[in-house]
Amino acid sequence: MMLGLLVFSFSVFARHAKEGLRIATFDVDVTPSDDLLAYDKQVNTWDLSLRAKGIVILGSDDPIVLCSVDWLAISNGGMDQFREAMARAAGTKPERVSLHVVHQHDAPRYDPSAEDVLLKAGIDPAAINLTSLDGTFPRSVIPRLAQSIAAAVSHAKPVTHLGLGKAEIKEVASNRHIYGEDGKVKTTRMSSTKDAAIRAEPEGLIDPILSLVSFWNNETPVAVLTFYACHPQSYYRTGISNPDFPGIARFFRQLNEPDALHIHFNGAGGNIAAGKYNDGSHKNRLILAERMADGMKQAWETTTKTPLQADDLDWFVEKIHLPPAPALYQVREDLKKSVDLFRQNNSSAGKMAWLERTEKKIPVEIACLKLKNDARVIFTFGELFVEYQLYAKQQQKDQFVAMAAYGDLGMGYIGVASSYEKGGYEVGHLISGVDGRAEPIIKKAIRTLLNR
Repeated sequence: MMLGLLVFSFSVFARHAKEGLRIATFDVDVTPSDDLLAYDKQVNTWDLSLRAKGIVILGSDDPIVLCSVDWLAISNGGMDQFREAMARAAGTKPERVSLHVVHQHDAPRYDPSAEDVLLKAGIDPAAINLTSLDGTFPRSVIPRLAQSIAAAVSHAKPVTHLGLGKAEIKEVASNRHIYGEDGKVKTTRMSSTKDAAIRAEPEGLIDPILSLVSFWNNETPVAVLTFYACHPQSYYRTGISNPDFPGIARFFRQLNEPDALHIHFNGAGGNIAAGKYNDGSHKNRLILAERMADGMKQAWETTTKTPLQADDLDWFVEKIHLPPAPALYQVREDLKKSVDLFRQNNSSAGKMAWLERTEKKIPVEIACLKLKNDARVIFTFGELFVEYQLYAKQQQKDQFVAMAAYGDLGMGYIGVASSYEKGGYEVGHLISGVDGRAEPIIKKAIRTLLNR
């Protein structure tokens, strides 16, 4: 069956390559039924489902696939499995598939590499602190997503114009870190913060700009991609799978502009959350969604359209190797004496899988979609700190630069070098799988991509 799908996809691509620039859209329901979510047993589903939304760009070169999923994480070997299946379906290479999660917390995760680590240790993945690393449901999504992509390619639409827009979103994002007089993190302001004094602290370093990329068939929009850096939680641990406030904002915009598929990507928001503007009240989910949707609307209304041809697009990839955090080696030694750590810390299996991948010299990838000569979108991995996104924009001040993070989440959080000295939750033990040595490697890759 997969061979037939591969032959079909390549034949469709060959036909469409002669027809100029075209875009196929796909939208798949990826809501679990009665499975475990990332943190809890699922007891129900919300009004809005979890989605895997994306596009396939068909032009003068191999197809490019961009996809965003309403899950908490896809990591390690899970990212390999998804991208390989999606590439076959689209008739392209895995290097030209960029898959990301929005990172909602009442949602599934998928890390078969961590699952294998636990099974080898004789532990049932579904039995650790109610956290599901059982990949049964995510594995069932892969062929459905691939079939949807293959079907979408056969109905690709012509694209004649590119739209670029930006808008400032107010009172949603805030930096998680509150610093003391010594320059170190004295407290962390998470996604919801009940302490009014902590909410009153300054907003801190954020990127307030939502970036919007749209593809048009003359006057008809085909697809709208938005990028914004902020953790997507209003409240969670409900046992009810839901896309949280970014999913609601996306749904609002879909209703307003129904001809185009609306796809949202989380930017470099590893140290960014709504904590300053969210006390955890359930009513705040709508408030945050409306503020975000308003930013999406403003970016849409200020969009500038220009003609777009197939040779105006290009796709560049940098494969890099990140050194693992030294503490992971000690954790591995401790696990040889007792596997209890797997039960005590549900991040440990994933970090051991990440360590194994680094030792096998399996790289991680940063990609760049070139849109004409004045726009770039960077697609990267991990829970990157916002400093990386701001750095990318600083490199090309006169260009439109957007970033999607939360690709492969095997390594977890990625701070800048100074953050590992200042402290905070994100750079803690078994939370970040790297250390300060990652910063120059990632920034070099970003510079290389932006300057090509």
